[in-house]
Order: sequence, then C-alpha cells, then structure tokens
Amino acid sequence: MVRKALLGRVSDVDIRLLRVFRSVVACGGVSAAELELNIGRSTISRHLTDLELRLGIKLCDRGPAGFALTDEGQRVYEASSRLLAAISDFQADVHEVHQRLTGHLAIAFFDKTVTNPEVKISEGIKLFDGIAPEVTLEIHVEPINVIESGVLDGRFHLGIIPTHRPSSSLDYHALYGEQMYLYCGAGHPLFERKDKRIARRDITQHKYTGFRFHSANMIAGRELKLKRAADVYSEEALAALILSGRYIGFLPDHFAEIFVRRGTMRALRPDIYHYRSSFAAIVRRSPKPSRLVATLLGCLCRAHGTAYESADEALSQQATAIA
Repeated sequence: MVRKALLGRVSDVDIRLLRVFRSVVACGGVSAAELELNIGRSTISRHLTDLELRLGIKLCDRGPAGFALTDEGQRVYEASSRLLAAISDFQADVHEVHQRLTGHLAIAFFDKTVTNPEVKISEGIKLFDGIAPEVTLEIHVEPINVIESGVLDGRFHLGIIPTHRPSSSLDYHALYGEQMYLYCGAGHPLFERKDKRIARRDITQHKYTGFRFHSANMIAGRELKLKRAADVYSEEALAALILSGRYIGFLPDHFAEIFVRRGTMRALRPDIYHYRSSFAAIVRRSPKPSRLVATLLGCLCRAHGTAYESADEALSQQATAIA
C-alpha cells in the first residue's frame, strides 16, 4: 500500500512516467493507451505502479470495472500537464536561440467552428505548418471556461473562444464572428406558428436550454428572462435538446442550417431574437508568448485578415530566413 510521498528531485524517469500517465488519462484507460504509446498493457500498468510508488499516491482505479482517476490522481494529472507544458515551452525557447521553430503546441477551440464560413483556422494552420513543419500540434475542443483556465495555467498555449468577459490576465486577438438565433425543433408548440403570431410572452413561457458557464449565450438568456430548464456545455448538446421539440435555445446559424434544411428546426422571430458573437484567440499576458506561439497567433490573425503586429513581425522574419 502506498503510504508516503518519496518524490524528491524530478528525474528524467519521473518525466517519462508522467508522460505515460498523461497518455493513459487522455486515452481513457490502459488498454486504449496501447496504440498511443506503442507498448504493452503490462508495461503500462507497471509504469503506473512505479509512478504511484514514486509519488506515494494512488492515482487511479484500473481493472475489469474500468479506469477512473482518484481525486489525488486528478490533481497530479493537472499538475503534470502544467509541468510537461513548461518543459515543452523550455525546449521551444532553446530552439528559438538556434532560430528553429520546433516543439509542441496545445491549442483549444470552442465548439462547432468548421461549419462557420467566417472561420479560417484551417488556413492559419496551413500557413503555420509551412513555416514550422517540425512543430507537433495537440488540438482540444472544450467549453469556454475550460479553455480560459487551461490557457492561464499553461495546459493550452493558445485558445479560441467567443469573447464575453475579458480577463486582465489574458490578451485577446480578434479573429471572426458568428450570428446566433433562437431555435425550436419540430413538434414544439411554436414550430408551426407564424412569426407575426409569436409574442414575447409566447417565448418566455417555454423551456429554454443554455450554457451553464458564463458566456454571451448565458447573458442573452438572462436579458430575455428565459426560463433555463436544462444546462449544457456544448452546442452539440444544445442542438439535441432543441431537436427534442421540448426546448428553445440559441445556436449559430451555420450550425443550425442543416437542421433547418431538413425541416427539423426553425428560428423564432429572427428579427428580434438574435445576437452576434465575436471570437478571439487568447494567450497569457504574462509570461509573454514564445516566438513559436506568437508565430501561430500571427498565422491565425493573418488568415482571418486581422492584425497582430508582433506575431506578424516574427512571421515575416521566419519566412525571410526560410526563403
């Protein structure tokens, strides 16, 4: 039984064990991590046991019942993510001294971006890969609050979120926007009613679904005094509830379009119930972004036709060096 922490200095072996642990958590279990790590289950299990003994902590339950982190394991996972991100940043900084753009970047996006015609993230990544082909990317899709906290604690190098409540610890760089409308699904009492016969009281008396975390979505629902009867954390979940015919909720028009075409969803009074979300790339204000992050940010801003002076300068210098 693990009884006390034995960890002193963090060694290369500890780093390797933490990388294995992080991969197992990301994959959702030992079996699922076999392909990712290219090592056998017995070896992975031994590495996890070695790490638990090294830390003096039980990190997870693993066996026939499945894989689950303990509370202590969750804290170690979060701390290890910060540590490994810091190591990656250090490696990138060293490579910068040698004028090489290489390393690892973790990026987090908000939900449902690729269907938005205003989004040029793919073009930005293409531009970045042309300049820094040795860099490996790690992409996450997360709620706004998770992206913000992840950028702040170093788990993510860059995030892309709808702007709603600026933090003094983050820098924001405008990228694109999207139009939001209030929708209901087929079978809802308002679905067949003509817009001119839908009054404000008709809207407010029906169940509303919206984001549980602070966002423009939450603000819009509160301002309209809509009765939130279901909490969600993604637009996929929002759409599922709206399509049930029991809830109304805001969705971006580019995402809802496919359901509207199928006749399973419609916008309610789009002349009144709408708002526009603006999206920005976010990075930590301090420490300043590395040249690697600044170059990625510059590529994203350039692809979207927005300005980021320092990143554009780094981008131009690197392009000149390559040429």
